[in-house]
Amino acid sequence: MLNLIRNEWMKIFRRPGTYVMIAILLLIVSITGAFMKYQENRTDQNHDEDWKTILVQENEALKSQLESSPIKVEQDYYKKQIAINEYRIEHDIPFREKYNGWSFVKDSSELILLAGLFTIIVSAGIVASEFSWGTIKLLLIRPINRSKILISKYLTVLLFALLLVGSLFVYSAILGTILFGLPEQAIPYLNYFDGKVTEQPMFIYLINYYGLASIEMIMMATMAFMISSVFRNSSLAIGLSLTLMFMGSQLTALLSMKFTWAKYILFANTNLMQYFEGAPLVEGMTLTFSTIMILLYFVIFQFLAFYVFNKRDVAA
Repeated sequence: MLNLIRNEWMKIFRRPGTYVMIAILLLIVSITGAFMKYQENRTDQNHDEDWKTILVQENEALKSQLESSPIKVEQDYYKKQIAINEYRIEHDIPFREKYNGWSFVKDSSELILLAGLFTIIVSAGIVASEFSWGTIKLLLIRPINRSKILISKYLTVLLFALLLVGSLFVYSAILGTILFGLPEQAIPYLNYFDGKVTEQPMFIYLINYYGLASIEMIMMATMAFMISSVFRNSSLAIGLSLTLMFMGSQLTALLSMKFTWAKYILFANTNLMQYFEGAPLVEGMTLTFSTIMILLYFVIFQFLAFYVFNKRDVAA
């Protein structure tokens, strides 16, 4: 199995496009960092000394909005903000600090979407390209189980995704530290879950955030891998996966406003951060429910990919 994965890894890095994708990702991080540094130099950093008064006033406004809002999602959001503000006041934790390296790492997480796009491109072509180039016959004449071949390809996709996300995190952390420095004592992230507020070290929070933010990327790559295996068409896999990646969440959000069954759609569940930094898309959704739905879709995608790949006749 390790030899198969090594072989697939070498195939990916024989393509110049792979290095271009990694270079684009790091270049955009660099440009973003330079822009943020330029803005920091031009902007007078104003830190409110009387921040507790500001939070008290904000809570009064939020409580008024909470009482008048008929929408459950908005009510949950207001409750969360009120609880966090009260915790800050009680434990003397200001809500603003000077922009630093950790802030830059958090902002750079937006580029996970770009990493997902590159992963989908690799995932969509890793099987389909074997058919289009005719090299699939060379693979299947070996005394190796077809399932092992497909597993090695999928694991290679996951490793590539890990490489991109890991590179994004490490590079943004290094660049952010160089440009903005690290605070002597970073303000902890306040995590709100199940009605309780808890403190979390910023580094641990960012690791968790990057991991949870990568779930949608992994599921879209898995879908592209399935389409590539079933239809042997990388263009179809890329096009459909990217369309759903950019539009799936928005369409699901619109459906959730009128239909409760929207919670069973994949895109209603891939954003697990909604349980920590917001409110569930549909009333009644829980972290356990979303995890089960993600696993269910994952199994369906893998079943279709492996079933069709193992049954397909490639002799012609």
